[in-house]
Amino acid sequence: MGRRIGYSSIEYSNSPCITSGAAIVGPVEGRGPLGKYFDIVLEDDLWGEKSWEKAESKMFEEAVKLTLEKVNKKSTDVQLLIGGDLLNQIISSNFAARTLRIPFLGVFGACSTMAESLLVGSLFVDGGYADEVVCATCSHFSTAERQFRFPLELGTQKSPTAQRTVTGAGATLVSKSGDGPKVKYATVGTVIDLGIKDAANMGAAMAPAAVHTITAHLRDLNRTPDDYDLIITGDLGALGSDIVRDKIKEQGITLGDNYMDCGCEIFSKEQDTHCGGSGCGCSASVFNTFILKRLREGVLKKVLFVATGALLSPTSSQQGESIPGIAHALTIESS
Repeated sequence: MGRRIGYSSIEYSNSPCITSGAAIVGPVEGRGPLGKYFDIVLEDDLWGEKSWEKAESKMFEEAVKLTLEKVNKKSTDVQLLIGGDLLNQIISSNFAARTLRIPFLGVFGACSTMAESLLVGSLFVDGGYADEVVCATCSHFSTAERQFRFPLELGTQKSPTAQRTVTGAGATLVSKSGDGPKVKYATVGTVIDLGIKDAANMGAAMAPAAVHTITAHLRDLNRTPDDYDLIITGDLGALGSDIVRDKIKEQGITLGDNYMDCGCEIFSKEQDTHCGGSGCGCSASVFNTFILKRLREGVLKKVLFVATGALLSPTSSQQGESIPGIAHALTIESS
């Protein structure tokens, strides 16, 4: 059985295997630096559906199917589906699950959902409660704008600290055995809130949680950043990742060239997304294609994947609440 390490970390004693992963992204993401790695790039944001919300749910569903198809699996081979998204009552995931007909656990960690679902799914496999678990999440630029900010029709100007919610979905198949990277350790995040209220400054709101989780992970496992080939945060963007570097340095820890952020990588500066990408689909699409490919090839041996989330709602923002942040971390090693 696995064991607890330190205060907030765990070891997976049976090293669940990531046997497959897939990602679907929108056209803007497909034109970014990582476009060639994604499995499907949509020609438009509606993908033949009547609403952006329906398109987002379809992306979740198809990402799960594609992940299984890659290893010749069917939905009946999977004992559990774990997933979530950004929309109220996680409708994108729930509606996809009603079609997939796999036993389903819906989770909400905002943009940290990919790491949260992987953490929980790996526990099920490690404990012998399931042989095959799919972990998935999604987000959509247009649905997020409509729910959290302003209708697109208004053409509202973005502030310099704003990030673009990634139109994307990613799914991971975690298996009891097989070929692929292994999930070794996880650190469960703590909700951190330093009083940021600006919903257009997600990076600053989430960065403190990322700092807390990374330092907790290194302390619990008695490690340094140099023990990893890559430390990758999920959705902090340019401003948030700079804050992480500065704040973690105050604790005597230096993040070097082996640190990067999915929100900085998925878009180029020429695409004018201000501080970069965010959303559940940001870390999910980058991890399930670009990162997994490099792990399988042995280019990366050991990765610390830290997805970050801003735990706000439209109601809390309208009531003047600040934005709590969360970050969960997993150590994934090449086999």
